[in-house]
Amino acid sequence: MTPKELSEKARELVGQGWVLLDVRSPEEFRQGHPEPAKNIPVQELQQRVKEVGPPGTTKVVVYCQAGGRSAMATQILRSHGFTDIFDLKSVNYW
Repeated sequence: MTPKELSEKARELVGQGWVLLDVRSPEEFRQGHPEPAKNIPVQELQQRVKEVGPPGTTKVVVYCQAGGRSAMATQILRSHGFTDIFDLKSVNYW
Protein backbone atom coordinates (compact mmCIF):
# COMPACT_ATOMS: atom_id res chain seq x y z
CA MET A 1 0.00 0.00 0.00
CA THR A 2 1.13 3.54 -0.65
CA PRO A 3 1.45 5.99 2.26
CA LYS A 4 -1.75 7.69 1.07
CA GLU A 5 -3.62 4.35 1.03
CA LEU A 6 -2.25 3.46 4.48
CA SER A 7 -3.42 6.84 5.79
CA GLU A 8 -6.91 6.55 4.33
CA LYS A 9 -7.34 3.00 5.63
CA ALA A 10 -6.07 3.85 9.14
CA ARG A 11 -8.35 6.89 9.43
CA GLU A 12 -11.31 4.83 8.22
CA LEU A 13 -10.65 2.08 10.79
CA VAL A 14 -10.16 4.52 13.69
CA GLY A 15 -13.39 6.19 12.60
CA GLN A 16 -15.06 2.79 13.00
CA GLY A 17 -13.83 2.53 16.59
CA TRP A 18 -10.47 0.79 16.23
CA VAL A 19 -7.92 1.68 18.93
CA LEU A 20 -5.06 3.85 17.62
CA LEU A 21 -1.90 2.62 19.35
CA ASP A 22 1.35 4.61 19.33
CA VAL A 23 4.27 2.37 20.35
CA ARG A 24 6.92 5.10 20.30
CA SER A 25 8.63 6.47 23.42
CA PRO A 26 6.74 8.93 25.65
CA GLU A 27 9.15 11.66 24.48
CA GLU A 28 8.33 10.98 20.82
CA PHE A 29 4.61 10.87 21.68
CA ARG A 30 4.80 14.28 23.42
CA GLN A 31 6.42 15.78 20.31
CA GLY A 32 3.21 15.12 18.40
CA HIS A 33 0.64 12.43 17.72
CA PRO A 34 -2.80 11.96 16.21
CA GLU A 35 -5.47 13.07 18.71
CA PRO A 36 -7.10 9.70 19.50
CA ALA A 37 -3.81 7.81 19.97
CA LYS A 38 -2.97 5.81 23.09
CA ASN A 39 0.75 5.60 23.92
CA ILE A 40 2.24 2.31 25.11
CA PRO A 41 5.96 2.06 24.21
CA VAL A 42 6.75 -1.24 22.47
CA GLN A 43 9.20 -2.14 25.28
CA GLU A 44 6.29 -2.01 27.77
CA LEU A 45 3.59 -3.56 25.57
CA GLN A 46 4.08 -7.13 26.82
CA GLN A 47 3.35 -6.00 30.41
CA ARG A 48 0.68 -3.42 29.53
CA VAL A 49 -1.23 -5.30 26.81
CA LYS A 50 -4.42 -5.31 28.93
CA GLU A 51 -4.55 -1.51 28.52
CA VAL A 52 -5.15 -1.96 24.78
CA GLY A 53 -8.43 -3.77 25.41
CA PRO A 54 -9.78 -7.31 25.46
CA PRO A 55 -8.06 -9.58 22.91
CA GLY A 56 -10.33 -11.03 20.27
CA THR A 57 -12.76 -8.11 20.34
CA THR A 58 -10.42 -5.08 20.35
CA LYS A 59 -9.30 -3.98 16.90
CA VAL A 60 -6.02 -2.07 16.73
CA VAL A 61 -4.27 0.33 14.34
CA VAL A 62 -0.62 0.47 15.41
CA TYR A 63 2.22 2.80 14.37
CA CYS A 64 5.66 4.03 15.41
CA GLN A 65 8.18 6.37 13.80
CA ALA A 66 9.34 4.29 10.81
CA GLY A 67 7.69 0.85 11.01
CA GLY A 68 10.13 -1.35 12.94
CA ARG A 69 8.54 -1.03 16.37
CA SER A 70 5.00 -1.29 14.99
CA ALA A 71 5.95 -4.60 13.35
CA MET A 72 7.25 -5.85 16.73
CA ALA A 73 4.08 -4.59 18.44
CA THR A 74 1.94 -6.44 15.88
CA GLN A 75 3.72 -9.70 16.79
CA ILE A 76 3.25 -9.04 20.52
CA LEU A 77 -0.45 -8.27 20.06
CA ARG A 78 -0.97 -11.41 17.95
CA SER A 79 0.75 -13.53 20.62
CA HIS A 80 -1.80 -12.19 23.12
CA GLY A 81 -4.78 -13.13 20.96
CA PHE A 82 -5.45 -9.91 19.05
CA THR A 83 -6.54 -10.79 15.52
CA ASP A 84 -7.64 -7.50 13.94
CA ILE A 85 -4.45 -5.43 13.66
CA PHE A 86 -3.62 -2.86 11.00
CA ASP A 87 0.04 -1.76 10.91
CA LEU A 88 0.12 1.87 9.73
CA LYS A 89 3.91 1.66 10.10
CA SER A 90 4.83 5.37 10.44
CA VAL A 91 3.08 8.19 12.30
CA ASN A 92 3.97 10.27 9.25
CA TYR A 93 1.41 8.30 7.23
CA TRP A 94 -1.43 9.43 9.49
